[in-house]
Amino acid sequence: MSAIVSVQNIHKRFGENEVLKGVSFDIQKGEVVAIIGQSGSGKSTALRCINHLETINNGSITVCGHEIGSEDIDLRKLRQDVGIVFQSYNLFPHLTVKQNIMLAPRHVKKLSRELCAQKAEAVLHTVGLTAKADCYPEQLSGGQQQRVAIARSLAMEPQVMLFDEVTSALDPQLTGEVLKVIEDLAKGGMTMVLVTHEMAFARRVADKVIYMYQGLVWETGGPEMLDNPTTQELRDFVGTGL
Repeated sequence: MSAIVSVQNIHKRFGENEVLKGVSFDIQKGEVVAIIGQSGSGKSTALRCINHLETINNGSITVCGHEIGSEDIDLRKLRQDVGIVFQSYNLFPHLTVKQNIMLAPRHVKKLSRELCAQKAEAVLHTVGLTAKADCYPEQLSGGQQQRVAIARSLAMEPQVMLFDEVTSALDPQLTGEVLKVIEDLAKGGMTMVLVTHEMAFARRVADKVIYMYQGLVWETGGPEMLDNPTTQELRDFVGTGL
């Protein structure tokens, strides 16, 4: 079975600093993959390369049939197929929750206002925020705003969802709200790649865990590898309680 995401020997440099030093991994359709590692290990950079938010210096990436880095890549179509949610919510403060969600389907997919409204209502139901449709972002908690950001990505009906440390700015209770939404998406068969420090969540939800260290994929396996690391680096990382 061909992978929906295939990352092959990618290198990424920022000036003289080589952040990714030959990273490779495959992700199958419906798979939930957690990328873990210390700050500075390259995990968020690798995630951003998948959506072409960062350009690679060497190697190849294929996502949903798109050849990342090719001259004729259709970035608009790529961004429809691959949704991404960041640590910061990036909601428009002057728009209601519903308007925030309707924006991309309306302007990128050119869908009717009525159909966009239906999609917004459906994804708000998915993230448990139907009652907040007419609220403005400032009226919501951080966890609610993050769930709106997830709903906004879902409204574009992506094939793959990327999550870049989406709970790192939230307190434990709000973190639980957001992780519950992601766990429900996993149960529904959504292909997801999560950069996360939530080890308990990775153990429970991920099909595959990728441990990155100093710009390389250091260990890969099922979530059970967190309980039985084969390298000293992963033993040290898991032992810190991160």
